Amino acid sequence: MRHSIKAFVYKGEEYYVAECMDIAVVTQGKTLDETVSNLQEAVALHLEGEDPADFDLTPNPSLLVTFETEPTVVA
Repeated sequence: MRHSIKAFVYKGEEYYVAECMDIAVVTQGKTLDETVSNLQEAVALHLEGEDPADFDLTPNPSLLVTFETEPTVVA
């Protein structure tokens, strides 16, 4: 069983988007902090009342988040 849920965060046209790789959860936010907070809430709601084993997860799995960002050009 897996101990973490993998998610990928990237910049959309107007918002940051977070997509889970292991469960059907997608959310967004205006900032990275808001996006991660929304992701935590969305995952908790998705798993509420469910048996994590049904998703091949251990009880109380953590989130493993990968961010895609563009480099900042220093002038």
